[in-house]
Amino acid sequence: MPDDRPVPLDEYPVHQVPLSMKHVATGDRNAYDRCIFHLFDHEGRALLILGLGVYPNAGVIDAYATLRTGDTLHAVRASDALGDDRMELSVGPLRILVEEPLRRLRLTCAADPDDARSLAYDLTWHADFPALWEPHHLQRRGGRLTLEGRRFVQAGHCAGTIRLDGEDIPVTPGEWTATRDRSWGVRPIPGEEGGRLAEEFPTDGFHWIWCPVRFDDRFLMVITQEDADGYRTLNDATLVRPGDPDRQLGWPRADIAYRSGTRHPESAVVHLTDPLTRKPVELGVEVLTSLPLAVGAGYPPADDWQHGTWRGRSWCERRAYDLSDPAAHPLAAYGVVDHAARCTLDGRTGHGIFEHGTFGRHDPSGFTGFGSVAP
Repeated sequence: MPDDRPVPLDEYPVHQVPLSMKHVATGDRNAYDRCIFHLFDHEGRALLILGLGVYPNAGVIDAYATLRTGDTLHAVRASDALGDDRMELSVGPLRILVEEPLRRLRLTCAADPDDARSLAYDLTWHADFPALWEPHHLQRRGGRLTLEGRRFVQAGHCAGTIRLDGEDIPVTPGEWTATRDRSWGVRPIPGEEGGRLAEEFPTDGFHWIWCPVRFDDRFLMVITQEDADGYRTLNDATLVRPGDPDRQLGWPRADIAYRSGTRHPESAVVHLTDPLTRKPVELGVEVLTSLPLAVGAGYPPADDWQHGTWRGRSWCERRAYDLSDPAAHPLAAYGVVDHAARCTLDGRTGHGIFEHGTFGRHDPSGFTGFGSVAP
């Protein structure tokens, strides 16, 4: 007889379908539910990215933390069998505790008991602005739905301490910015063969910008996704000001200055439009430091570990990567990279994440294929 008893979350009136909260409403193996946090200091000396995800139909829970200081990326990854208590957001040394939903969360990573110099942190994330829905995200390959995600984004600050190499890095409001993203739905995880759809509908190109920016009195979120020919499949630019209605700032267009011989952005100007005056508004972006999500953080096309992968029970790994030589991590150029950035808008200075991925052909940028780079 299968073990299908009620789980703790079934005690709460949160059900959406006539199933136990142990189960999701789809049988798709790619069902997921996860989060990501970005924390960085305003001088670009440190960028910490961490997250946790569950994959109910794969029976996996995993989490990661990656910290860039200088040219070194320190990574902690952990994975285990998914248990029945979905309120327990922990795996290995990594834990997320929801102290006050949508307002305050505690983020911790325990040090390696055998290495006092290993990465550890104890941080409290505080919301400075209300959570904002992102556009409903849909992708198909041929006739098959490959991605359907619901997400919200939020900006705030963190307080606490990061510990590395036996030294404390204080994380203080006013000197650090923190953003986060929550998403759930269906999203590809490793292990599925491409088959006919991958053969007959190959990816020619992908161009992506995801950019949450926190200012003292406002929060701006910009998203664009385009196909190889520039056809836009995702589009949003929303300005949040407490006490005022959210304002949509038109159809964002980005002019990106890439480092010569690469697709690494050094700066950008995102062109927006004020809906009331119809006058142009410019978001200026200056990249401070960068962290490729395909190195250490488990995002595709990582070649050592990816989210949702079964590694057995109680798997945990700590690694350090040298980012000074791009040739050492060639797949990173074909994944999304998160850039901590200093930003300007209407005379104000803020900070945020300029997440960018561009690979394959992208006609508006002049990229002709996977090997094409900026002149």
